[in-house]
Formats: sequence, structure tokens, C-alpha cells
Amino acid sequence: MNRLDHLEHLDKGLVDELAQVARETVRDELREQSRKRRRTAALYAASGAAALYAGAAVALAVGLALALALPGWAAALITAALLAVAAVVLRNTARPSATRPTPERIAEARRAGETPGTSSRMHATAMPVVPPTGGTGAPPVPPIPPAAPDVPPSPGSGATGPEAPHHRA
Repeated sequence: MNRLDHLEHLDKGLVDELAQVARETVRDELREQSRKRRRTAALYAASGAAALYAGAAVALAVGLALALALPGWAAALITAALLAVAAVVLRNTARPSATRPTPERIAEARRAGETPGTSSRMHATAMPVVPPTGGTGAPPVPPIPPAAPDVPPSPGSGATGPEAPHHRA
């Protein structure tokens, strides 16, 4: 069945013209939106390039300032070390860590039936937190080492269960 069969009473030419006008209108709107987005993307790219050059100029200024008191190679080495430290700090800030629960991890933990902020992977390797003594005079409690992972029984031990080998005599 043709999708225009229910429009038999309408003029086919009129329907085709209406569809053509609708297509052109949608095409024009999409073209205008993409022009605006292209302009925004170009401005963001230019902003990023300017920020990169500004950062390079700051690094050069730091290196030249250090070169007043130190040899040039030492100033360059110190500047490179400072930039490396800044890069590591920024990367660690951007990357979610195991100690900071993210909304995705909280939702995943709730689906798995665990307490948010913990996971079954962490239980085998995480050390328990030892509270400070608080001035009570009691000696600090040493941390308890993590439990050994579950090791399946060896084949000759005669153990049964889902981990035991299944042999028939």
C-alpha cells in the first residue's frame, strides 16, 4: 500500500509541492544551525590555541627568570619539572579516583547491591582505615593485612563444590 493512498482526494501535484517545500525548509534550518555551530567550534579552537601559546609564554618567562640565578640548562630543567608536575596534577584532577565515588560508580554499586563508595574489587586489596588514637594513650592498632583471595582447592585434595574438578571413574 502506498503511503499516499489515503490522500487520493488531494491533488498529487499539490502534495509533492508541499513535501518539497517542507524538505527545503528543514534543509535551510539545518544549514543555518550548522553554520552557527561551525563558528562556535572555530572560536573554541582559536581560544585553545591562544591559551596554548599563553602557557608557552609563561613557561618561557619562568625559565628566563630562573636563568638569572641559575645556569640556562638548570633553569630549563626546573621549568620542565614544574610543567610535568602541573600536568600530573591536572590529569589526576580530571581522572576519577577510587576514593572519590562518581555518580556512575554509585549507581553501579547500588545495582550490584553494594554500599556506594566500595566495590568487591577493592575488598581484596584495600587496607582498612585506622582511626587516630585521639590522645587516649592507647597504642595505635596496626592495620590488618587484606584477606587472601579465594584459591580453588588442588585436584588431589578431594574437595567438592563448583570449583572442584569433575572427573568420572
